[in-house]
Amino acid sequence: MKKKLIFLVLSLLPFTYQIAQGQTDSTETKEVVVNKPVRFVWESGYLIDQQTSKIAPVHTLESVIQHKFGAMNNGFKDLFGIMAPGANVRIGIDFVIAKNVQIGYGLQKKNMYSDFNLKWTPFEQMNHGMPVAISFYGNMAIDGRETSLWKADHYYHSSDPYPYSTYDYKFQNRLSYFAMVSVSRKFTDFLTLQGAASFSHFNTVPWHQDHDKFGLHAGGRIKVTPQGSLIFNLDFPLQIAKLSEQADFTIHPEPIGSFGYEVSTSTHAFQIYVGSNDTLLPQDMMLNNVRKLEWNNFCVGFTITRLWGF
Repeated sequence: MKKKLIFLVLSLLPFTYQIAQGQTDSTETKEVVVNKPVRFVWESGYLIDQQTSKIAPVHTLESVIQHKFGAMNNGFKDLFGIMAPGANVRIGIDFVIAKNVQIGYGLQKKNMYSDFNLKWTPFEQMNHGMPVAISFYGNMAIDGRETSLWKADHYYHSSDPYPYSTYDYKFQNRLSYFAMVSVSRKFTDFLTLQGAASFSHFNTVPWHQDHDKFGLHAGGRIKVTPQGSLIFNLDFPLQIAKLSEQADFTIHPEPIGSFGYEVSTSTHAFQIYVGSNDTLLPQDMMLNNVRKLEWNNFCVGFTITRLWGF
């Protein structure tokens, strides 16, 4: 009897192993791959003069300080523009009111621009499926200079020979707008790139200037340390003669180039860079920049952001 029982047990062992192996294989095939947003596509919502797709968690407040010094053309005489007159600064706050939806306000020294802005990232780059992040950004800015500069018998600036094209002062004369859609992708752990298209509009401009301007933008980040990255921006106002209001079409805004270095933590980002324009308002950059892309026209700048969770 014992021999029969031993024989029966040994006969069933192969079948027991196959059943156990089948259960293991079944468990492995049922393992679900979770589709999550790609982490750290960008370290900050700001990329020098451009906006990125990054938006902090809901109910996060972001404080922003942006600063640009004078042009570097005088060399050591004014420490490459750091001690030069004409520095520009913008102080802003951004608040995340819903998932991937952010509103903000900023005040700039140049022309005392106040800007009210909105950013929305409806599509995030995912580890499976969505290969890019898509973001929309827009603002409305108010030129805060004294009213006397907007009267019919005054010029754009006291030394500028070009009067405004709008002669009857209204509050709307002060308004300008900017809208941009950007597409970005984190290709590797150290490389992220983005491209964007924009539209800028000023309600009031000098007679020689267009009210509207389309533009293209490019930017990127190359990570070189766990917390440090090389960063760059390129901005191109498009010269579309058919859309211009000017018959001769001879005065154009200049393209802009900027590059620098970013250091970031979970709550801070610090960017120091050099760039070929002096403003911090995107529509001002796209319509009013007259600095050619030459080294003497570059100026040193920095951006500091701090996140506060609520």
